[in-house]
Amino acid sequence: MAEHGLPALFTLFIWWFSTGVILYLDGLRRETFRWTMLGATTLLLAALAGLHATAWDTTTGGAYLGFFCGLLVWAWIETAFLTGLVTGPRRTACPPGATGWVRLRAALATVLWHELAIIGGAACIALATWGAPNRIGLWTFLAFWIMRQSAKLNVYLGVRNLAEAFLPEHLRYLESFFRRRRMNALFPASVAAGILACVLLVQQAIAVDATPHQVAGFSLLATLVALGLVEHIFMVMPVPADALWRWGLASRKERPVPAPASVT
Repeated sequence: MAEHGLPALFTLFIWWFSTGVILYLDGLRRETFRWTMLGATTLLLAALAGLHATAWDTTTGGAYLGFFCGLLVWAWIETAFLTGLVTGPRRTACPPGATGWVRLRAALATVLWHELAIIGGAACIALATWGAPNRIGLWTFLAFWIMRQSAKLNVYLGVRNLAEAFLPEHLRYLESFFRRRRMNALFPASVAAGILACVLLVQQAIAVDATPHQVAGFSLLATLVALGLVEHIFMVMPVPADALWRWGLASRKERPVPAPASVT
């Protein structure tokens, strides 16, 4: 049981802690961002080197290191976005009354460089582990990517909890692209896909012929996807998810909470 429980606890802690650290750093004064990005970039380069060095390591330790390095690459993506360094060519609010293609085009323009950076990050990991058996780092990064894309689309289409508290002051214009609704048509499909992915990963982790590397790696990934499902569920619950990271949000100024009456 420990071979599954320990990866689950490790994933839970590193997901919670790394998210809180990023939120805290991105809520500080903007003059600190150069040091934040210097540290994040140093970790990014170390992670890519680590992914290459462990690409042929099919031990349990190799699975943990691959997962952790993949997470560090994703952490750079998130930090670069939340500091405002890598966002998009548009840095203003949604045009008043914009709908349909006009709204979508404006929304895409706010995150275009961010999306290209994600593609670049995935390519770097793929090259660092090319032809090698330990691809846990790549699967970790891709899992983050898919879950985050799903979250973005659901927030764009409309959910109850928009997680505005996670946005630093310099990205508040992004709130104009969010829509508050009880649910949208994509949400059930997102949850169903997440459940299916989680079940498939668990099956791989508990397979009779699974190696220790596969047991650890797929357990890490299954827990990560399960946590992504939890984040999605918080979107439609009356309780905001920011309670999990009060300490990370402590660096931000108080902001008004949107009125529940706006939910449609």
